[in-house]
Amino acid sequence: MRNHDICYLFVYIDDILLTGNNFALIHCLITLLSLEFKLRDLGNAHYFLGVEVTPTSVGLVISQHKYALDILCHAGMSSCKPVDTPAFVSKLDLLSIVLLSDPTHFRQIIGALQYLTFTKPDICYAVNKVCLFMHAPTESHWAVVKCILRYLKGTSSYGIHLTCGSSLSLHRFIDADWAGSVDDKKSTGGYIIFLGTIPVSWKSGKQRTVAHSSTEAEYKALVDGTAEVLWLCYLLTYLCFSPSSVTTI
Repeated sequence: MRNHDICYLFVYIDDILLTGNNFALIHCLITLLSLEFKLRDLGNAHYFLGVEVTPTSVGLVISQHKYALDILCHAGMSSCKPVDTPAFVSKLDLLSIVLLSDPTHFRQIIGALQYLTFTKPDICYAVNKVCLFMHAPTESHWAVVKCILRYLKGTSSYGIHLTCGSSLSLHRFIDADWAGSVDDKKSTGGYIIFLGTIPVSWKSGKQRTVAHSSTEAEYKALVDGTAEVLWLCYLLTYLCFSPSSVTTI
């Protein structure tokens, strides 16, 4: 940061993303880096670690369209019929005795779907549920995965719209079931946090302890989400931004 000029440099192994509010300063930094390291300037970001970046008139859309299509191809479901929701009615459990003949394929698809939740919070809950059975997947678990893939078929191009001028106020939505797990009676909690109108963090996962009431399950979810909000506040401060108001839950 220099005066009111800011540059952010994001590095993952040998992939680099550089952004800021002063083009001249960005160009100067690229020049200085090229004197020390061999690098290529690929221009505006279009594709980074499997995430596609599409400019719009008011911001950017980040998605994983190609990555989602690759998952469908790997699963042999490129021509499947899409459905409207990744959700499923019946509760999953460990009681089914019809184990999959090829659990490796199941685990590969689930691992790929986990990375896809980076830009698709709409499948976060369903993916978390099937992740609980990776050690001994059954035919019924694979049926749920196919439901997620069929939903993905119709929504592979969906992404998150990052808009210019969005406010810096954080607000969060939380929810929890109670004793939703058939096997150990643990609850599932989840949250999604917005910075202005932009979703920036989300999670769905089984709680670590058994809740004795629905109220306790909700409070556990509240605690997990609050910890994430505090971390985001520290991160925004470190990036020279501060939330403009108290976080609304």
